[in-house]
Amino acid sequence: MLKDNIFQKIIDKQIPAKIVHEDTQCLAFHDVGPQAPTHVLIIPRKVIRTHADLTDADRELLGHMHLIAVKLAKDLKLDDGYRIVINCQDRGGQTVPHLHMHLLGGRDFHWPPG
Repeated sequence: MLKDNIFQKIIDKQIPAKIVHEDTQCLAFHDVGPQAPTHVLIIPRKVIRTHADLTDADRELLGHMHLIAVKLAKDLKLDDGYRIVINCQDRGGQTVPHLHMHLLGGRDFHWPPG
């Protein structure tokens, strides 16, 4: 199931994406259905179905993803603020069974978010 999801196909270059960052641990690309003027998805190359499946072994990977989010926020000129979202499972709003982080910016965000 995980090898057949859209994010894995983007990692495998089977479908195109507007990639803004790529390294040995993760990939970042613009969302095709943006919820803000800037909406980038950051995904690990390692197959992790959801946030609830993270383990101690993923500590460095998750930290790396957060540092990539900081770099991208600077590169994308989100100096006045941004939001990072990780949805977990169906009820949490996760629609693709592959851990991913949303980097959103370019507009005001309110609380509560949903």
